[in-house]
Amino acid sequence: MRAIIPVAGLGSRLKPHTYSIPKVLINVGGKPILGHIIEKLIKEGVYKVTFVIGHLGEMIMDYIHFAYPTIKADFIEQREMLGLGHAIYTAIPTIDDEEVFIILGDTIFDVDLKEFFKEKITTLGVKEVDDPRRFGVAVVENGYIKKLVEKPLTRVSNLALVGLYYIANSQKLIVSLNKLIKENIRTKNEYQLTDALQMMIDEGEKIKTFPVEGWYDCGKPETLLSTNKHLLDQKSVSRKFSSVIINPPVFISEDVLIKNSVIGPYATIDRGSRIEDCIIKNTIIGSNVQVSKTLLKDSIIGSNAIIKGGFKRLNSGDSTEIDFY
Repeated sequence: MRAIIPVAGLGSRLKPHTYSIPKVLINVGGKPILGHIIEKLIKEGVYKVTFVIGHLGEMIMDYIHFAYPTIKADFIEQREMLGLGHAIYTAIPTIDDEEVFIILGDTIFDVDLKEFFKEKITTLGVKEVDDPRRFGVAVVENGYIKKLVEKPLTRVSNLALVGLYYIANSQKLIVSLNKLIKENIRTKNEYQLTDALQMMIDEGEKIKTFPVEGWYDCGKPETLLSTNKHLLDQKSVSRKFSSVIINPPVFISEDVLIKNSVIGPYATIDRGSRIEDCIIKNTIIGSNVQVSKTLLKDSIIGSNAIIKGGFKRLNSGDSTEIDFY
């Protein structure tokens, strides 16, 4: 099986962080978003992965080669942001297996993939949501998907697609994607994967849904912090410091230096950072950050930032320097 992970998005909702780092490389719960996804795939024996890259794609290539050398990685550039269907279309030259698993790069999921794959029937991960207008949704009849609707204005289903797509017959998907592009079939001015999947349904392909309760969005600051909370609840990583109070769960990298501070709960502090005279909770701090005499809560601090003094809530990008007087 080959996995395809679209990671070309600009991450507009996570600016200013995504000016200098791809969204999928932002640290959450102790490792980049993309790292959580790759480790889930490796655990299930999926080692062939296509990354559809764009914005700052070289950083993603470097990360994968360094962190996961056992992965057989292919990188395809999506030169224009024309939708998820277009992203998967660009990956067609790398599809060399009958089965394909598509995972959105900004989604962390907690699901038994063996169960997801076992029936060898094309299956889409879904979750019931209160407001389906922000999602593609599945209309199910007699156990199979009858219709897929992208961001419906009126409620037709509350089963939202959560970014997990197991395709049992990749050639049928390729035919549909080629037709999508050739005939310029767009929805909301983009080539939608849901439209290609709907073509497969119309041609007689049986497509099922699979309930995914453990679905954690990393697309916005508030959901990124919420996902960080969930991951730290699963695994807290810390060590002892003198004159420091640690309130777990937290993730603190091995070479972090902390003095005279209260850390946690729900603090993630990446490698090389220095913390002194601080109170930090429900906050993600990037690598090589210096924070002193500060209270941080519900904040995201990019790498190489310097924060001094004051009691504030921040959403600060990489290489920032902030002084509070």
